[in-house]
Amino acid sequence: MNYPELKAKADREARSRFPRALVQLGGCTRTVGAGAVLSLLQSAVAKKGLMSPVLVAGCDGACHDAPVVIIEMAEGLTFRLIRVGPADVNEILGFWLAGRAETSSMWKGRPALWSSNDNGSGFWRRQERRVMKDLGYIDPHSVDDYIANAGYSTLSRILRSMTPDQVVDEVVRLELRGRGGAYFPAGIKWRGARATGRTPRYLIVNAEEGEPGIYKDRHIMEGNPFMLLEGLAIAAYAIGADKTFLYINGEANEAAGRVEDALDIARDLGLAGENALGADFNLDIEVRRGGGGYVLGEESALMNSIEGQRNVPRTKPPFPVESGLWGRPTVINNVETLCNLPILLANPGAGPSPGTKLISLSGRVQRPGLVEVPMGTTVRDIVYEVGGGPPDGYDVTGVVAGGPSGGLLNESMLDLAIGPGMLDPEGAVLGSGGITVFDNSVSPVEVVRRLAAYNAAESCSKCTPCREGTKRMLDLLSAVQTGEEGRSGLDKLTYLNDVVGFGSLCGLGQMAPGPVRSGLTHFRDAFEEAVGSGKN
Repeated sequence: MNYPELKAKADREARSRFPRALVQLGGCTRTVGAGAVLSLLQSAVAKKGLMSPVLVAGCDGACHDAPVVIIEMAEGLTFRLIRVGPADVNEILGFWLAGRAETSSMWKGRPALWSSNDNGSGFWRRQERRVMKDLGYIDPHSVDDYIANAGYSTLSRILRSMTPDQVVDEVVRLELRGRGGAYFPAGIKWRGARATGRTPRYLIVNAEEGEPGIYKDRHIMEGNPFMLLEGLAIAAYAIGADKTFLYINGEANEAAGRVEDALDIARDLGLAGENALGADFNLDIEVRRGGGGYVLGEESALMNSIEGQRNVPRTKPPFPVESGLWGRPTVINNVETLCNLPILLANPGAGPSPGTKLISLSGRVQRPGLVEVPMGTTVRDIVYEVGGGPPDGYDVTGVVAGGPSGGLLNESMLDLAIGPGMLDPEGAVLGSGGITVFDNSVSPVEVVRRLAAYNAAESCSKCTPCREGTKRMLDLLSAVQTGEEGRSGLDKLTYLNDVVGFGSLCGLGQMAPGPVRSGLTHFRDAFEEAVGSGKN
């Protein structure tokens, strides 16, 4: 079918799909019993002989509310029931059958009603949900759900009315920056690959996401895989990619399964494969699973993995857009980057915008989860307004920004605004969007030591500065904690920071000093206290 036919079918399905229930089931919510809630609710509905479906949705980002059940009524009312358990299933069913708005004001003493028009909780109020707009409220196995919400309309218009070069020029004009950590302008990367004039060309979707505390791409793939497929189709068309590799972390089974199901549906409907959407455009997509290891998030190590080689980085230059997979021009984009494309390109003539950023918020906050906020939002607003601040009786000491490749900010620095690149010259970066909060129940020195231990363990060992330097930094930090090293240990750490950062081959080693350098700078008192009883 062509796009108008697909849209008409999806609209018919949308009108007939209510009432229905959606259980938010993802990698996060499964751990707190959402799978059991889904099974029991489906059984209860079947026993009642009801025709209304009980479906799966992805997590809407409010992981602290899980398990969540969404009830959508025929009259357009949407109810969001939070922190439900197997014992609540009969009551949920009664609530659903009653269908009265007044019964939704409280759910066992817990706030229950939430819709797009009622963002009462601070968690929702500070967000600007673009990429995440439909997460938790559509069936990730239903292309009709996605198309009914204008899905594939952007790709359809582009294939009808724009050349690949025009798409590249528009993405350059819109100033879309990558969201994987480096924030390189996506359109410039695409233009570089096309400028080689060489074929075949490849597109790689980097969905490895192996760093702790980062879970944004998994949420997207679990909750709205068709958005990713539309975004990568736009990029593949613009680049002139002969093949696309969708590289998903080997442990992200929920995400990979939903993407593979969506890809099968897209192929069956002509949204992928030869002559996608009836255009002179072949969209060849292959899913690959990661072999494990933080270093696989580095683009050249990822390419080696796809080629069946050892998972280690390559020397640059040449850069992938010139010589990537099998020596051919290759563009590597992050999941979040590609999911911005259907949104940004939906309105021709719109001006450049800094856009939004997905933030994986974790640690010592009352409302952890995945949030989408405008660029320029302060870290303090994310921690206190969105996250609700620390548990009662505790005070925020600082945050780890950017994961193990980022750095630490102390409490006085939380008014820094998020934006592409460095948040602080001592090492804190926005990175792929992780903010982990720690409070006065943990020592900043221990936070730094744990980050250093992770980087040392994840070094691929190819280059000496990273292989040896990260382990030596860890040894020194442990010795500082035990008092075996005095202030001279802090001087040695400062020296090693420079050596490892300057001499390492890839981003893992180059960024590994960030937590140590920022910790020594912004939490100097804690380090001085740790070495106070040690030798000088």
